[in-house]
Amino acid sequence: MKVTLERLDDAYHMQASNEDGLTVHTDGSPEIGGHNLAMRPMQMVLAALGSCSSIDIIYLLNKQRQPLRDIKIELNGERVDTTPKVFKAIHVHYKLFGDLDEKKAERACRLSMEKLCSVSMMLEKSVDITWSYEILA
Repeated sequence: MKVTLERLDDAYHMQASNEDGLTVHTDGSPEIGGHNLAMRPMQMVLAALGSCSSIDIIYLLNKQRQPLRDIKIELNGERVDTTPKVFKAIHVHYKLFGDLDEKKAERACRLSMEKLCSVSMMLEKSVDITWSYEILA
């Protein structure tokens, strides 16, 4: 796996590209001279956690023939006050849409967060990660 980054302006706006040519942008906050053109790196960490876990959950529920119509994930990260301002806690809340079996939905979320999601497994070594879910019609 390889990712390269290129600077897009004279400040903090960057473009990351993978081996397939897919891209994502990041930027710094206006407080440090960024232009607010993209998510901050730590926001991308939350996005990585949510997207990694969503892949697990969609896969597991599909495998169990659960009619998942949609999934939305809210992630809230709390950072320490000192530099480096790493996360000390992250809460992940899943909103699962469809006529889902409660036990299967809970198990899919649990398996993702406790065994399958690579991002979660990496972060849990230094961050208190909690999660919750709800099933919506």
